[in-house]
Amino acid sequence: MIVPLLMVLIGASVTGEILVTHGMKRVGEIHDFRPRSLLRVAWRALRGGWVTAGVASMAISFFALMAALSVADVSFVIPVTAVTYILNTLGAKVLLNERVSGQRWLGAALVAMGVALVSL
Repeated sequence: MIVPLLMVLIGASVTGEILVTHGMKRVGEIHDFRPRSLLRVAWRALRGGWVTAGVASMAISFFALMAALSVADVSFVIPVTAVTYILNTLGAKVLLNERVSGQRWLGAALVAMGVALVSL
């Protein structure tokens, strides 16, 4: 029961973060943090669809997290969800065409080793 929940949690989290990033890059940088300006940015972001889909995916991830925590220890669930750091780095490189430095890959590898230790 816990493995499918973790797969949904991780998959939906990574998908949501990639979609929101893509959507916000289409909206552009935010320089004005006054309420009216932020509302305009939010409207543009939500109207594009990418951010809306990302938020929906993150909501699925949140509910999968709640379900996972109802059946497993937090000391297991939360470290395993760190796999999202690795998958987000990979998604940034492959899907968003971001330049990922060697230092970032090393950080992702260290996270992967930590996840492996916890899951054993």
